[in-house]
Amino acid sequence: MSNLKSLAKDTAIYGMSSILGKFVNYLLFPLYVKVFSAESGEYGIVTHIYAFVAFLQVLLIYGMETGFFRFANKKDENEQTVYSSILISVGSTSLLFVLLSFAFLNPIAGWLGYESHPEYLGIMAVVVALDAFQSIPFAYLRHKKRPLKFAFIKLFSIVLGLLLNCFFLLGCPWLHTHYPETISWFYDPAYKVGYVFIANLITSSLQMFFFIPELKGFAYKFDKALMKRIFQYSFPLLVLGMVGILNQTIDRIIFPFLYSGTAKEANIQLGIYGAATKIAMIMAMFTQAFRYAYEPFVFGKNKEGDNRLIYAKAMKFFIIFALLGFLAVMFYMDLLKYIIGDHKYWIGLEVVPVVMVAEIFMGIYFNLSFWYKLIDETRWGAYFSMIGCIIIVSLNVCFVPIYGYWACAWAGFTGYLVITLLSYFIGQKKYPIVYDLKGIAVYALLAAVLYALSLLIVPEHIVIRLLFRTLLLGVFVAYIVKKDLPINQIPIINRFVRK
Repeated sequence: MSNLKSLAKDTAIYGMSSILGKFVNYLLFPLYVKVFSAESGEYGIVTHIYAFVAFLQVLLIYGMETGFFRFANKKDENEQTVYSSILISVGSTSLLFVLLSFAFLNPIAGWLGYESHPEYLGIMAVVVALDAFQSIPFAYLRHKKRPLKFAFIKLFSIVLGLLLNCFFLLGCPWLHTHYPETISWFYDPAYKVGYVFIANLITSSLQMFFFIPELKGFAYKFDKALMKRIFQYSFPLLVLGMVGILNQTIDRIIFPFLYSGTAKEANIQLGIYGAATKIAMIMAMFTQAFRYAYEPFVFGKNKEGDNRLIYAKAMKFFIIFALLGFLAVMFYMDLLKYIIGDHKYWIGLEVVPVVMVAEIFMGIYFNLSFWYKLIDETRWGAYFSMIGCIIIVSLNVCFVPIYGYWACAWAGFTGYLVITLLSYFIGQKKYPIVYDLKGIAVYALLAAVLYALSLLIVPEHIVIRLLFRTLLLGVFVAYIVKKDLPINQIPIINRFVRK
């Protein structure tokens, strides 16, 4: 139990940075909705470019985060040599990416439809390279069990990003109206979307200074033989990561090319879909927080011996709290929708439950993925991800022209469901883990019944409606406490309860 408490503690700290950080980013969302109207399609541009950014970040990291955890925890490897070799490798490829991006900037911008603003892509190319390089020091902090510094850097960067966005999108327009001479030397009121990317560039650049202690104080050594072994291990993870992030972003990348309307209409619809999925990202926050803590935890425990029982318990608790998050979001949608602000975006909220369940499957798939990482058969991850990508792309191509962003939501749901099932059944043959399937099924059924009741019984008055749904949520929490998490085992609360 102490191992799970340690995992829970680290997840809580990583979760604090992730959840609070995402909350701060949610404060940006109403700002974007206010500044970029639904009819302009400008928020669709932000959604489109950041979909490419997510894919490119995975490409430039090429599995080295997981490769670092695997080899730094091997008894016959030198941890510092592993770290410095990976730093040199990722740093070199990130620099090469920036040089190639600027060399072919105009053709790429023309192909993507941003020929009038190629600098958008140039700015984000630098951001992607910086973030890819910084992922290795971030991994080093996780390896060294330093979640507080990790969380501080994340939160500082997110708050800074918020302040810069507010400055460029609110402060500068006000100054331009009342005191234009103070900012006329750098501010263009027509540039709007561009300042979102500039704010990101400033934030990523300043973040680098926090890693100075992790980038000095040791001799940089590039071990070619070691990097060959790491790359052989990580290359399937690169394929897995690229296809995995494509599974999450391909709908937004290809949507403008598939949508049957005009380019502007496509951006408008993409903006609505992007706005709706912001609500569903609450589930992604939880999955990311769990991943930050769980990855070094698993590899560290594997070094100690076989800990399959702990992995099974961790999976069960992940699913329990993922379902709790799903119910909380769906039950309080009447309040959460105001995060979006502009009611013209609310039409897309109907896809939120589908996207959130897809996120749950993605989290379960991540938990299952450790069987092939621990037995060094990472090619399986590549196979599963490619299958998922084929399913998602095929469904998008076939149905986006007919059903728009609804096809995007169901394609993600289907793709992740299939690869989750494949990973489970093949994993049980290669690296059997006895999961509490009966207990998990009861939780899933209870969550489904409670959600169905919230749809069938809908009091007109919002206060009564919220009270009723709070009662339903309380039933789920009570079941958790009764079956798997007694109050006297909950940190802090247990101090006030007799054992």
